[in-house]
Amino acid sequence: MKKTIIITGGAGFIGSHVVRLFVNKYPEYQIVNLDALTYAGNLENLTDVAKSPNYTFVKADITDYETISAIFAQYKPDGVIHLAAESHVDRSITDPFAFIRTNVMGTCNLLHAAKELWKEQMEGKRFYHVSTDEVYGALENDGTFFVETTKYDPHSPYSASKASSDHFVRAYHDTYGLPVVISNCSNNYGSHHFPEKLIPLAINNIKHKRPIPIYGKGENIRDWLFVEDHARAIDVIFHSGKNGDTYNIGGNNEWTNNDLIHLLCSIMDRKLGRTDGESAKLITYVTDRAGHDLRYAIDSSKLQRELGWKPSLQFEEGLEKTVDWYLANEAWVDRITSGEYQQYYEQQYSNR
Repeated sequence: MKKTIIITGGAGFIGSHVVRLFVNKYPEYQIVNLDALTYAGNLENLTDVAKSPNYTFVKADITDYETISAIFAQYKPDGVIHLAAESHVDRSITDPFAFIRTNVMGTCNLLHAAKELWKEQMEGKRFYHVSTDEVYGALENDGTFFVETTKYDPHSPYSASKASSDHFVRAYHDTYGLPVVISNCSNNYGSHHFPEKLIPLAINNIKHKRPIPIYGKGENIRDWLFVEDHARAIDVIFHSGKNGDTYNIGGNNEWTNNDLIHLLCSIMDRKLGRTDGESAKLITYVTDRAGHDLRYAIDSSKLQRELGWKPSLQFEEGLEKTVDWYLANEAWVDRITSGEYQQYYEQQYSNR
């Protein structure tokens, strides 16, 4: 039987990779990309599948329950993969209410619309909530890892809003029997990443010989997950995960910001024909972010053991591929930084 899957936030960084994977891998599914096209949503990310017969784009804001309810009534999804979120920690510090509206209220709107649609028949349905490792707080640099049972301890408005949404997803499972799964992932990197984030920002600044900002002393440690590996994990969890369960997705790639940026500078010097060490001179240390967690590290052994997923790339290889993509797609970056992408692609690919 043909399934309809709504993927929220499908014009964003991670979401576009998930949409592309599902559209190409499952021609028997109808994939509905629901996105509000805020600053981080870019339909140019999906030009290669925009005309596929099993793909539909719907512009909608998940904070508007009446609209979401009407969309669910129209498309009658069998599954929801929920990636739509405000995700930039710095922005959450300056405007926490935007994160509460989207990440908490928006998630609750989707949960309730799904519950109302599926209340007569939950069998074969699935609500998949994509979350973050930041809900767990911070780790000491002592070799320990976040596991699925790690106590929540969010430190930023962003992570607090995601922690709240995780709890609501579990509450809808426990209270209403909604079939849900949750995943908490580490930092993603790869193509189509909005250039406010560390890696694409650094690539763009190195290319233009602009300062590369690093918070504090650059000692913060993150586990980096290649975005295409993340999309594959979402596919596996959506189809094979156990209702009510949580799965951690990590790349097994811990790097300090200092080491990451120095590696990136070396790769860029080689790709751009510069003297090794030239780009590293652009590194500029800036005042640390408020509430900046020292270290995140994911133990994804449950996902690997139970569902057979594992990351395909080590960080150096994935970073090479990422740099190659950005250098080959300068026009994409230019349209992002100029703001042109918001007007042109919304007009070309709006609701159809």
